[in-house]
Amino acid sequence: MNSLNTHVAIIGGGCAGLSAAATLVERGYQVTVFEASSQLGGRARTVVVENNDLMHLLDNGQHILLGAYKETLALLAKIGIDEKKVFLRLPLQMHMFSSTAKSIFSLKSAHYLPAPFNMLLGLLLCKGLSFSERIEAIKLVARLKKMQFQIANDTPLNRFLINQYQTSKLIAMLWEPLCLAALNTPIQEASTRIFLNVLRDSFSGSKHNSDFLLPRLDLSQIISQPLSHYIQARHGTIKLNRRVRSLETTKDSAGKEGFALETRDGKSFFSHVIIAVSPARLEILLEDLPKLKHVLTQTQAYAYQPIYTIYLQYSSETKLPNVMTGMSDTIGQWVFDRGQLCGQKGLIAVIVSAEGKHQKLTQDDLALRVAREISHAFPNMPKPLWHKVIAEKRATFSCEANLARPTNKTLQPNLFLAGDYTYADYPATIEGSVRSGIRCAELIANS
Repeated sequence: MNSLNTHVAIIGGGCAGLSAAATLVERGYQVTVFEASSQLGGRARTVVVENNDLMHLLDNGQHILLGAYKETLALLAKIGIDEKKVFLRLPLQMHMFSSTAKSIFSLKSAHYLPAPFNMLLGLLLCKGLSFSERIEAIKLVARLKKMQFQIANDTPLNRFLINQYQTSKLIAMLWEPLCLAALNTPIQEASTRIFLNVLRDSFSGSKHNSDFLLPRLDLSQIISQPLSHYIQARHGTIKLNRRVRSLETTKDSAGKEGFALETRDGKSFFSHVIIAVSPARLEILLEDLPKLKHVLTQTQAYAYQPIYTIYLQYSSETKLPNVMTGMSDTIGQWVFDRGQLCGQKGLIAVIVSAEGKHQKLTQDDLALRVAREISHAFPNMPKPLWHKVIAEKRATFSCEANLARPTNKTLQPNLFLAGDYTYADYPATIEGSVRSGIRCAELIANS
């Protein structure tokens, strides 16, 4: 396609929209990004918290990336981000504590071995499971490898694991925490097929694919700000606080087919459009496009899952045994020492994924309950000085078994959908968003 005659509107300045824009401007296309809020990044953005006249920059959630996120890492490298400076890379390891200060499960991959033997030996030597449970876990990984991590019919993950002779303790200690971290969906509902796709990418190929990548900086500094600079340096336009009021098909003065996009500034003509917003926000954009009614029908049936991040500030000398620790039989699921991770001394971040009883608590009560759990798991912890709860109540779509998901290419010519919900092989992740955005850009370039 001739890039000189193509002007692409990208609606949404999250990871999907910015990935599409970066790919297009690199190839010489004229691009305008419309973002409804005052900040780029979508769910990967910075929140400013004021306490005692001090300003604190926090992520809207404590994110975990994987070494298998090849497209994300390649995109960041392209825009000049040095992975070693912005991420702490940890070989796969899980340390699970109970609320009684006991280490109840510990797994560490054998990073000196190639995949999948690094994981298999890690399972064999893990602590907290019986020998027979460890053998059953190893047998399952071996079977999945032989099956190429594919199943004929999707099913809820908990049911699949039970059918694969995984005990309730093995599920609770190993598979459920991984499911919540990867899919943010209760294991009783989560898609086995999508979970196995994540395992395939993590436990196949390079042994580094299963590494955890923990951000040392807030994701605005790692993703959205550098992408914004990259796009604008290549003559792309980014418009913040520009909610799109309507989108309809039209023709320009020369009779060329395209789209009229209306914001508070009036209407503008574009030859192509990429819609890169949450599926929950599609209705206003698609209501004048009858060819896409089936997409609305599909996505309006989606359920959503929350993610709560509880930040607890302790005295500056407070330090946990590990940068990242799991919790069992507690509200809090993953605990991060941001002092060790990114220099915010004494700041602890606790993640609570998916729906649960915690949603009925006030934010102050939730923070108090989580602080109490931490004091039980890690004795001699002082009282926190302050707390901040960030609740993303519709953080991700619920990645359930057999969930129908739309494709990037639509029945409306030259209109594309980007976002993690369109990348059918993955759950709601940064990697899924990036891959979908790049795919939309490639569809335009190759048309």
